[in-house]
Amino acid sequence: MMAVPVRNSELGAGTVLAVGLGLMLLLAVSAVVLLAQAAVLATKAASAADLAALAAADAARGLSPGEPCAVAAEVAGRHGARLVSCSVASGTVQVRTELPFHGMFGSATGLARAGPPPAVEDGAPEPARGPPGTGDA
Repeated sequence: MMAVPVRNSELGAGTVLAVGLGLMLLLAVSAVVLLAQAAVLATKAASAADLAALAAADAARGLSPGEPCAVAAEVAGRHGARLVSCSVASGTVQVRTELPFHGMFGSATGLARAGPPPAVEDGAPEPARGPPGTGDA
């Protein structure tokens, strides 16, 4: 008598499952990488905006040479960002920068405002200073 082979309908199911899990893992890792890259670009755009606003505020107060918005554009450009908007009002400068995100998500933007320090009124406590010996005198 000849033995009849038993057919297993689940033969090869492990391969399909492994391929599916591998693709899901690849998709998850890709999403994490994209989110991390977007977070880094957002931080760079914010830093470029902060530095551009500070430099422009110094120019607006006459502490450094140049026209405030031109100075802001130069500083933003040195940090890989593009100056989108710049406004100067009574010594306070507000800038918006943009860093292109090479992908389908557009660009990262940063917004910052800088101006003169607040005036100390008579009888008001002086602003906090750093610990002695740190250079914040």
